[in-house]
Amino acid sequence: MPKSRIRKKADFTPPPVKAATAIKLGNRGWVAPLMLAFFVVGLAWIVLFYVTQGDLPVDSFGNWNIVVGFGFIAGGFVVSTQWK
Repeated sequence: MPKSRIRKKADFTPPPVKAATAIKLGNRGWVAPLMLAFFVVGLAWIVLFYVTQGDLPVDSFGNWNIVVGFGFIAGGFVVSTQWK
């Protein structure tokens, strides 16, 4: 039987090195202060409503003051999605 040819394996060549590209995130310095402001205002709104037994912050809102306070807190969570 004839002898098979011996195949020479190709030498290993490492893949070319890619140059690192800088990622520009933009200026997001406003996110953390605004997020914390929403959280604090929402919490203060609800605490003020309970401490004054419904007289403040807005008397005509009645129990909807709780919804307004939680709305500020929810706004803080929405703004927090922009934080990188």
